[in-house]
This record gives sequence, structure tokens and C-alpha cells, in this order.
Amino acid sequence: QVLLVESGGGSVQAGGSLRLSCAASGRTFRDYAMAWFRQTLEKEREFVAVINGRGDYWYYADSVKGRFNISRDNDKSTMDLQMDSLKPEDTGIYYCAMARQRLLKTRQGDFDAWGQGTQVTVSS
Repeated sequence: QVLLVESGGGSVQAGGSLRLSCAASGRTFRDYAMAWFRQTLEKEREFVAVINGRGDYWYYADSVKGRFNISRDNDKSTMDLQMDSLKPEDTGIYYCAMARQRLLKTRQGDFDAWGQGTQVTVSS
């Protein structure tokens, strides 16, 4: 059984930075793409960023492009999301997710394992 555990959320002022981490177990980590999604007050859960199994391709939502950076360490079975220049609209619960395969995907249905989420709050 796959277990994903997020950490690193918190509160920060606009313009600040946070780094989220996701630790995975229960599946051969390098064989699966990993992604971050978020749930905000205004929107349903939305895609943020995805990274392929090898960690050499990634894709971002337009809203975070240039501010967020996704990375993974296959030896440690971890994935990170470095978030810079944070805005109040980035506030929400951030979830890490593991895909059903190693290629880049952005739809929630392409992911079959989810973490419990970590809260990010950005104040103006």
C-alpha cells in the first residue's frame, strides 16, 4: 500500500518562500510520476506541478510558472516543491500525488495515491 506524507506547510507573508516535501513508501518510487495539487477556497482541487519518474521532465500550471520548482530524489523516495514569491492566492491545502505510471500527467484521475495534505497560508 502506498503511503504519501507531506510536510513543510505553514504561514508566510506575500513575497516569501516555503518548501514542501513529500515522502513516499510502498511502491518503487522512480517508476512513477509525482505531482502537487492544491485545494483553495475559491476553486476545486487543481493541478500545480508534475515531475516524471526520472526527474528530468516537469510541467507547471501557468499560475505558478517561474515561481515554483518541483524536484525529486529517487534514492530517498522524496519529492519537493520550492515555492518562492508567494501570493495570497497560493493559499490552500497542498497535496502530493503519485501517478499510475512514469510519464507527465495533470489530471487527478491519472493519480491513484494521495497524501493527507499540508496547509499553506500566504498573508498580504
